[in-house]
Amino acid sequence: MAIVEGRRIRVRGQVQGVGFRPFVWQLAQRMGIAGEVLNDPEGVLILACGDALDGFEAALRLEPPPLARVEAVESAPHLFDLAPVGFVISASRGTGAETRITPDAATCPACAAEIRDPAARRFGYAFTNCTHCGPRFTIITGLPYDRARTAMAAFPMCPACRAEYSDPADRRFHAQPVACPACGPRLWLEVGGVEQPGEAVAQAAARLRAGDILAVKGLGGFHLACDALNGAAVARLRQRKRRPAKPFALMGTLAMIRAHAQVSAAEAARLADPAAPILLLARHGAALPEAVAPGQPVLGWMLPYTPLHHLLLDAFGGPLVMTSGNLSGEPQVTGNAEARAKLSAFADAFLMHDRDIVRRLDDGVERVLPSGLMILRRARGRVPETLALPPGFADAPRVLAVGGQMKGAICLIKAGQALLSHHLGDLDEPLSWAEFGKAEADYAALFDHRPTALACDLHPGYRASAHAAARAAAEGLPLIEVQHHHAHLAAAMADAGWARDARAVAGIVLDGLGLGADGTIWGGEVLLGDYRTAERVAHLAPAPLPGGDAANRAPWRNLLARLDAAGLEVEADRLLAGHPLGLLRQAIRAGVNAPLSSSAGRLFDAVAAALGLVAEAQSFEGEAAMALEAMAVGVVAAPYPFAFDGAVIDPSPMFRALVADLAAHRPPAEIAAAFHAGLARAVCAPARALVQAGRAGAVALSGGCFQNATLLALCLTELAGLRVLVHHRVPANDGGLALGQALVAAARLTDP
Repeated sequence: MAIVEGRRIRVRGQVQGVGFRPFVWQLAQRMGIAGEVLNDPEGVLILACGDALDGFEAALRLEPPPLARVEAVESAPHLFDLAPVGFVISASRGTGAETRITPDAATCPACAAEIRDPAARRFGYAFTNCTHCGPRFTIITGLPYDRARTAMAAFPMCPACRAEYSDPADRRFHAQPVACPACGPRLWLEVGGVEQPGEAVAQAAARLRAGDILAVKGLGGFHLACDALNGAAVARLRQRKRRPAKPFALMGTLAMIRAHAQVSAAEAARLADPAAPILLLARHGAALPEAVAPGQPVLGWMLPYTPLHHLLLDAFGGPLVMTSGNLSGEPQVTGNAEARAKLSAFADAFLMHDRDIVRRLDDGVERVLPSGLMILRRARGRVPETLALPPGFADAPRVLAVGGQMKGAICLIKAGQALLSHHLGDLDEPLSWAEFGKAEADYAALFDHRPTALACDLHPGYRASAHAAARAAAEGLPLIEVQHHHAHLAAAMADAGWARDARAVAGIVLDGLGLGADGTIWGGEVLLGDYRTAERVAHLAPAPLPGGDAANRAPWRNLLARLDAAGLEVEADRLLAGHPLGLLRQAIRAGVNAPLSSSAGRLFDAVAAALGLVAEAQSFEGEAAMALEAMAVGVVAAPYPFAFDGAVIDPSPMFRALVADLAAHRPPAEIAAAFHAGLARAVCAPARALVQAGRAGAVALSGGCFQNATLLALCLTELAGLRVLVHHRVPANDGGLALGQALVAAARLTDP
C-alpha cells in the first residue's frame, strides 16, 4: 500500500463553537481536499491531502466564519497509510483545554429573519440559534465543546433538528444549542408562581403596556423590564429596587435608539457587534422619563441580543428598561426558583424558560470615544475571549491573579494568553464572594489551568488577597503582592501591547482607593514604571478621610477635609452648616478613624459636594463624580490652579478659587469644567516632564477616574504630541487589576 503525503494543520484561537469545522469541510469540497477535521483540546486539527494545500491553508486564515478568531495556523508534513476518500468531520477527541471558549453571540440576521417568517418552522421560537449566534459560555459545562457538555444536553434533538445538525452544508451543522419548538426549551409567563395559559410573549407585552414590571430570563441571568416611556412604571421600579439614582439600562431596536440618542456609525457598529454590549450614548431627540438616568447626559442602550428579546420588542413596539434582576448589591439572579424567591417583590410577572443558565454573566458596558473603544465592564459577549500577552511574555509562567475588592475579576495566564474573567461584583458582598469562588474553580476547570504562582493586591484586608495568601501557603506556591496602582499601570501597558523590554512608562493613575507602598492610602498618582517595578514620582496632597469608610459614602466629609486643609475653615462652616463638623475635626486632629489619602475619587466627591451634588450620601459608587462630570459636559473653562512642589500636587489653590467663584455666583457648570481642566493640567505636567527628560517612553492613563470621558479628553489634549496609552479592551477601573497583577508577577518571577 502506497503511503500518501499530506499535512497536519493545527488552527488555534477562538475556533470551537463558531462553525469552523463546517467551514473547513466546505473549503475542502471547493478545493478538492481529502482528509478530516476535528475539535480537540488545543483547537481544531486538520489532516489533509490534495493538490491545493497551500491555498487551502491560506484560506483558513483569510476566510474564517464570523465568530472565529484565528491566532495561528501551524502545519507539518503528515503521512497517510491509506489515501483518504473524501473529507469528513470527525468526532471530538481528548480532554482538557488549550483553546478558547466562544462568548455568547447575539442573534444573527438569518435567525432574526427566521423567527419572523410565518412559513419557517421556528417562527416565533424564542430559542432559535445557529452556528453564527446564540448561547455559548453561559451554557457550557466542559470541553471539548459538544452538546453533551452544555445545558442543552437535557433537550434531545428531534429528527428535523438532527438532520440540520448533521448536514455540513447547513448553517446549523454542529450548532450545539440547536433546537426548535418540537424538542427545545420552552417559554411561559408566570404570575404568583402559576403558569398562565396562552402565548407568553403576547401576554408579557400586554402587561408591559399596562405598566407592569416583568422579570425576564435571559442568557446570563434575569432582567427587570418595564416600559421605558412610562415614567410611573420606571419610578415604581426604582422604588421597588430601592435604587434612587443609578442609571437603568435600556433595550430597543436601532430605530428606537436613534429616536432618543445620538448614534454615530462607529457606535451603530458596536451596538450590532455579536457581543451586543450596553453602549453609552448621548441623549438626543425625544426625551425619556428623567427617572431612567437622573441627571445623566448619556443613556446606556443595547440592541435585542436573543430571539426572546426580538420577539418581545416586536410585540411591545417600544423601548424597554432592561436592568439587572437582583437584590441591591447582590449578583444577578440566574435560577427559576431563585428568581421567584428574590424578585417577587419587584416583578408583577415572570417570563420564564427551562434552559439552565450554567454561568452568571452581566451585560457588558462599553463606550465609543474620540480616543476609541473603551470597555467599562467586561462581561457577556466579551468573555472568555483571551488577550494576547505583550511581546516578551510568550513564555510567561502560569499565574492566577485575583484582582481587588471592588469590581472583582480574576486573570489566568497561560500559553501566551491572558484570560481575564467576567465582572464578579464587589467582593465584600457575600454572594459576590461566593461567585468569586465559583469563577476560580470554573475557569481553572474549563481552561485546564494549574497555577505555578498567585498574584494579589498589596492590601491584606481584601478578601481576594487573603484568599490568595491562604491558597499559596496551602499549595506551596509563590505569592506576588502587587501595589494597586502599579497593577493599574501594568494593565494599561498590556492593553496597549507595550513590550516587556520597552522603556519605562509614566503612569497617571487616578481612582478611589488603593493601599500604597508606604502603607498610606493612594489614589491620585503619577508613577514611573515597567512591568516589574514602579516608582511614585508625584501625587495629590493627602487629606484625611473623616470617618474612614464613611467618607467614601458621604462626599461632604471630603469637602470638609479639603477646605480645612486649604485654610478655608470659615467657608467650610458656612457650606456645611448642620453637619457635625466639630466632632469630625476633633477626630482628624487626634488621628482617629481619619486616615490620610491622596485619592482622586474623593477629590471629585469634595468638589461635587461644594456644588451641592450628592452632598449627603451616595446611593451607588461614583454617583457624585458622575454628577460632576455630567455638569461639565460640553462646557469650556480655564483650568483652576493647583500647586506643585516637584512631588506633591496640592489642590488648595483650586479650592480657594472655587469658593471665590461660588461667592461670585459663577455658574456651577463652569466651576465643574474648571475643576476638570485644572486637575488634567496638574497631573499631566509631571508625566510630560518624565517623557521629555527621556525617563519614560509614553504616558499611560489608568484608574476608574478615566472612565470620565471629559477628564480623559482633557488629559489627551494636555499630552498632545506624546505617545499616550489608554484603555480599550481592558477596563480602566478595578476590573482590569488582575491582568496587571498577573503580568507584574510574571515579570518578577522570570527576570534575573
